[in-house]
Amino acid sequence: MKFPLHWLFLFFIFSSIVLASIEAWGQHQGFTEVKDIAGFKLQFRQSAVKVNSLKGEFAQEKTMAAITEKIRSRGTLWFKRDNKVRMDYTTPFLYKVVINGDRMAISDNNHETKVNAASNKLFQQINRIMIDCMQGTILDSKDFSSKVFENESRYLIELVPTAKNLKPFLSTIILTIDKKDHSPDAIELNEPSGDKTSIVLKNKSINGQLQDEVFSI
Repeated sequence: MKFPLHWLFLFFIFSSIVLASIEAWGQHQGFTEVKDIAGFKLQFRQSAVKVNSLKGEFAQEKTMAAITEKIRSRGTLWFKRDNKVRMDYTTPFLYKVVINGDRMAISDNNHETKVNAASNKLFQQINRIMIDCMQGTILDSKDFSSKVFENESRYLIELVPTAKNLKPFLSTIILTIDKKDHSPDAIELNEPSGDKTSIVLKNKSINGQLQDEVFSI
């Protein structure tokens, strides 16, 4: 079974929750390259374990190279360790995606599709990337080459896929980290075709109480 990009995007959103906040910096304007990579990796691993749960509103925007109109949608996102994420799209259509461990369910117009991730090699690879993100070891991943930049308030991580089965889907992933509280703000995925997808999180509640039933499949 081949995973479309918007499914993969959900996995990277899950990854970004324990990593990052992002804005449209445009060629990393205002950022300089981090010199002490070893020190950053240590801080990165320490901060990655601090986020245990998150709830927030999201705005998703899809930019396609072939058309000028952007596709926008909104909804609510929940995250909980380990390997639990739910996204409820409310605008312009009702749509729900739940990831719970190695299982995923997609609901659309009262029709639910369930996926067993354990039987899909690409899903397994994405799951390994998520674990690397959660443990703060993504910069050591063999699936990506990486560069780290910073300004006064944020770090920015640029990831370029090196794994052959990721290259057809992604050209770069841009993540940034808020230096103040390490809370996520958004993630951006760029495709080889020139298409771009981003999600911005707002009204975030970090490390609040979330019941496991929220992620039931």
